[in-house]
Amino acid sequence: MRYVRLAQPEGNLYYELQIYYNINNGCPVVKKLWFAYLLCVSFSVTAERHPPNVIFVLADDLGYNEIGAYGQQKIHTPNLDKLAEQGMRFTQFYAGAPVCATSRSVLMTGQHAGHTRVRGNAFPEDNGRQELYAEDFTLAELFKQANYRTALIGKWGLGMNNTQGHPNEQGFDYFFGYLSQHHAHNFYPTFLWRNDLKVGLPNTVRPMGNGHLYGAGVAVDKKVYAPDLFIDEALSFIQQNRQQPFFLYYATNVPHSNNEATTIRRADGAEVPELGEYESTDWQLGSKRHAAMITRMDRDIGAMMEQVKQLGMEDNTIFIFSSDNGPHVDHAEPMDFFSPSAPLQGWKMELWEGGIRVPLIVRWPATVPANVVSNEVGYFGDFMATFADITGQPVPAGTDSQSLMPLWQQQTQNYKPHEYLYWEFKGRDTGVVALKDGRWKGIVRDEDPTRLALFDLAADVAEQRDVSQDHPELVEELWAYLRSARSESEHWPPIITF
Repeated sequence: MRYVRLAQPEGNLYYELQIYYNINNGCPVVKKLWFAYLLCVSFSVTAERHPPNVIFVLADDLGYNEIGAYGQQKIHTPNLDKLAEQGMRFTQFYAGAPVCATSRSVLMTGQHAGHTRVRGNAFPEDNGRQELYAEDFTLAELFKQANYRTALIGKWGLGMNNTQGHPNEQGFDYFFGYLSQHHAHNFYPTFLWRNDLKVGLPNTVRPMGNGHLYGAGVAVDKKVYAPDLFIDEALSFIQQNRQQPFFLYYATNVPHSNNEATTIRRADGAEVPELGEYESTDWQLGSKRHAAMITRMDRDIGAMMEQVKQLGMEDNTIFIFSSDNGPHVDHAEPMDFFSPSAPLQGWKMELWEGGIRVPLIVRWPATVPANVVSNEVGYFGDFMATFADITGQPVPAGTDSQSLMPLWQQQTQNYKPHEYLYWEFKGRDTGVVALKDGRWKGIVRDEDPTRLALFDLAADVAEQRDVSQDHPELVEELWAYLRSARSESEHWPPIITF
């Protein structure tokens, strides 16, 4: 584990002293690593030298309205706001599901929630229910086929160690972070994974909750904050791979709650080293911490943006930011203090727009025009076709994916939006959703599986009025789609029986 990082110039080079903490004997280990001094580098990568790099930042449980570019007033996100000013901001973009495992499976496979391998959250011992298989084809494998260097830093949640779902078995050359999403609740863990090896950290944790076998719990001695390690790992990966195309999937666990800690004290679920600029506010503690988590994440994103700029790769790097589902701010006091879903209704684990509609910002100076807002509809599954388009490969068979490239190039006449999008979820708000033409949203819930509620999102984005009685022909059309939208799954039986 890197505990301290010091950079020193020496001539036209610089070296880093990386001081590691040995968990077995407590002795520091020092490594001296040499790199080309950035201000003197003569081989800066240019757009002409290789295909575009991709940095995909995925926040965890960040609501549609929790960054400034989408209307947030209380939480400060200057770097993400700058990213939006320099690129394209989408107003109707959707996650793969209202919960993390399914949503990430949709992102990785390009298949919607009724086709992708993982269709809900589960524990690793649940017979492989939350695990990608060898036959699944991921974004990382797509990039590997195009000779990209690939890395996942942060939260995975789609396969444990020694399984076919492990990141290294799914196309990632390098992995550092959490394998289990239960482990990722804990921001001060006793260990993280580097590829298939455990890396011990000098935190002391009291195991708690059903996920304690995988590292969940509450730290009683907090020394190393996992997201601080993630940004260091990301900056190192970018630096080391500056001369070749790379795909960096930066899946932070911010601002997810430590669910176990909230059972002790609500505010403790928002784990962050310091309150920063929010310390002097008159807010309740949980809200201060929640805001501090997001602003700290924004600072780290700014560090990646600055590094890409200093390396001369800004024009040739696609920078993407989104969230895996709607907000789950059970540590904030009160929960709606930041209006995290506004103007939408709903939260994480709900089928309302607030559970599945998420921010999407794309910056690519060589291609994407600056300060543009797109109202076109897309979802996580579309990244498979988009990246296939960018890397010059065919879209893999069996996907539910349309390329977003025409939108990024502002050639909307060439964009082929989905006629239908599909979601399903079993949990607090159990049911299925069909969205037609980005406007007509049908929801069937298990409390009454014979009834389809219909909402016109063009006129009623907050889903306040069920218009199913006014449009019987659309109701029948959506019923017909829902009956055929889903494939059979060994581990995930149908939520609604039609």
